[in-house]
Amino acid sequence: MSETNVKRTGSFTLPGESGYEELTLKMAEKWGADVIRDSDGTVLSDEILNAGYGIYSTICIIRDHNEWAKQNLDKLQQTFLMTNPKVATDTKLTFHLMEDFFEEQFKINGSKDSLKYWQVYDRTSNELISTDQWKFEEESGSVVVEGITPWHKYSVSFLAYRIWEEISMYNHTTNNWDKEHLMQIDPRHPKTQEYMLAWMENWCKTHEDTTVVRFTSMFYNFVWIWGSDERNRHLFSDWGSYDFTVSPLALDEFAVKYGYSLTAEDFVNKGKLNVTHMPADQHKLDWMEFIHDFVIEFGKKLVDMVHQYGKQAYVFYDDSWVGVEPYSKRFKEFGFDGIIKCVFSGYEARLCAGVDAPTHELRLHPYLFPVGLGGAPTFMEGGDPTLDAKKFWNSIRRALLREPVDRIGLGGYLHLVEPYPDFCDYIEKVADEFRTIKEFHQAGKPYVLKPRVAVLTAWGSLRSWTLSGHFHETYMHDLIHINESLSGSPFDVSYISFEDIKNGVLEDVDVVINAGFAGSAWSGADKWNDNEVVEILTKWVHAGGAFIGVNEPSAVEGYDNFFRMSHVLGVDKDNGARVCHGKWSFEVSKVEGLLPNETTMKGKDNIYLTDGKAKVLAEENGVPTLTSYDFGSGRGIYLTSFETSLTNTRMLYHIILFACKEKLEQNYLTDSPMTECAFYPASKRLVIINNSDVSQHPVIQTENGPIELDIDAYDTKMVTI
Repeated sequence: MSETNVKRTGSFTLPGESGYEELTLKMAEKWGADVIRDSDGTVLSDEILNAGYGIYSTICIIRDHNEWAKQNLDKLQQTFLMTNPKVATDTKLTFHLMEDFFEEQFKINGSKDSLKYWQVYDRTSNELISTDQWKFEEESGSVVVEGITPWHKYSVSFLAYRIWEEISMYNHTTNNWDKEHLMQIDPRHPKTQEYMLAWMENWCKTHEDTTVVRFTSMFYNFVWIWGSDERNRHLFSDWGSYDFTVSPLALDEFAVKYGYSLTAEDFVNKGKLNVTHMPADQHKLDWMEFIHDFVIEFGKKLVDMVHQYGKQAYVFYDDSWVGVEPYSKRFKEFGFDGIIKCVFSGYEARLCAGVDAPTHELRLHPYLFPVGLGGAPTFMEGGDPTLDAKKFWNSIRRALLREPVDRIGLGGYLHLVEPYPDFCDYIEKVADEFRTIKEFHQAGKPYVLKPRVAVLTAWGSLRSWTLSGHFHETYMHDLIHINESLSGSPFDVSYISFEDIKNGVLEDVDVVINAGFAGSAWSGADKWNDNEVVEILTKWVHAGGAFIGVNEPSAVEGYDNFFRMSHVLGVDKDNGARVCHGKWSFEVSKVEGLLPNETTMKGKDNIYLTDGKAKVLAEENGVPTLTSYDFGSGRGIYLTSFETSLTNTRMLYHIILFACKEKLEQNYLTDSPMTECAFYPASKRLVIINNSDVSQHPVIQTENGPIELDIDAYDTKMVTI
């Protein structure tokens, strides 16, 4: 019995727009909305406010205060910037500090409090240059360095005010707005806190119709540094970075609290910055804790005020989320009533769904903007928003079959949908589908297969279901692809740290996945120097556990092997020390059904068998790409790479089952990688989804025998068993 056509209402947030009242109320009814929200750049008229819907009002507590900001320019948010290194041709060198940076985003902070934290480095010798050897010329915005070594290269690290809030800057340039640039104020200053609390109270008093205050995160944006040259406008972006939280006041307070001072170099890190893909040193971890403490302490005051006025407080995870760590054990201290996440992919839906909060809401794509994030047309000539919506829902839906959220919705300018009735019809279908799946979850959890999967990284649970951005910003990492495939998988998935292993977490785990390039936070880097971790994992695999390594798992220099778990994997990587050593020859041993047709794996140079006992299950140009190694009662699996696709996702499921010595054919797995399903035993409902752009005819084995059906491209079918 199909249930996709049953009409339900609620659990949907609609972006309204003053001047389009008829359209707003029409679409609210069509999409079954129970809430209407404003968006950045829109307002809601009295007709909309009084139409009987819940009202979300969006605030970004650190922007939209330009009048106050202009009177308090020393209380704008800041960051450290480092100039491009220059080679000295004599003993004197001049740096024009803003030469490399977007002058509409940054302004030099040349104050006395700031200058004490500036640094000039000899990057050739990696030595700090004495403050006696350089001076800042404020009028020209330059630093002049003298008494230096010719033919060495030098750089200057300095503090700069951020004079254009980055999300506003992006929205402004994307939508060709012609209005004043918005600045961001820093709540670290007591005067700013006093202003913010007064503003928040006045806001609550004057927004009686608002039922939910949607904080556009809290105070500090992820780092996004724009350059002066349009050929390389986006110099650096990291959604997990804390670089935009720094100021002289914060640095001074940190030194008092932690007993030591941080320097510019702690932040710029030789120009590499502290990208989340690399493991954090203790200085960064201390700074993160310091910022987190402040954001919780002051953020809670704002949330409490919202509650005092009888409103709920939701936080939008994206934008200025830094310091609002949703997987921190302290997140609940904010007192948020809900969390909202904009999503492009399945793992982002899982990120939101797993947060310890009363309400979880997804903001779906495409946003109702003329163009998308990549600049391609959406709601304009040349765009196909309906196809975009299908593809985004295709990724998100499979995750929501596994872990529920409470609400979905859209953002942007509602009037843009008027010329696209097919888009409006498709969103109606999505909303109904979502509400039905939500009901199944409310009745009981979906059926999962036996293996319990844990992903091992240096960040552990703090970075569950994420790396440091959306999929399109971190696509080059194996782990983000693994996260995406796992987001709709029929397995229980958790994220663990190396410390968790020492605290006994493996008692509740059947499979450990470790993936990433050597030295990365995802592979683990120096965490693999901990012999106790290696001992525990080795014993655990020998007793029956499964260890799956991808790319350069457990890689660290200084031991007999590059991969510290090579004795469990049966393979290692030669970085040049073994060019004269003999290599084991091998024949490919195929496992029936393990690799679906059209699976792909990119080979990796210099992978070799350690003792010749590993079974090579796939190879490329004579180099193993997939191996299996029996170790005691357990098994080690190695893949040179992983890239998510429909067939590779199914391959990953099979590899997990094979690693645990389970049969590959299981109940409630479709027979085709193009399709997936989820069974809800409490509801006796089976949901089948077609993830491909052509119709499919899947067969699903159940306890009551096989079920087969036809399903259109990107479609969903629901049947009763």
